[in-house]
Amino acid sequence: MLSKEKLNRINELAKKSKNEGLTVKEQSEQKKLREEYLKNVRSSFKNQFKTMTVVDPEGNDVTPKKVKDLQERNKKH
Repeated sequence: MLSKEKLNRINELAKKSKNEGLTVKEQSEQKKLREEYLKNVRSSFKNQFKTMTVVDPEGNDVTPKKVKDLQERNKKH
């Protein structure tokens, strides 16, 4: 999870970018922070899949094979 300070900085830079533009240094900082944020979101999303099970109305496990494979790989680590 990103710190509150980093999230606030992302928002500050986005607002400044819309209003007045960013310096080259600020653009670089914004890019770095966005990449860190996206990496965190993707990791969190992937972790949710590792615990997911899909069940149809009859109670049968219909979890997609791709998700089951991800869960199996996770058990090995």
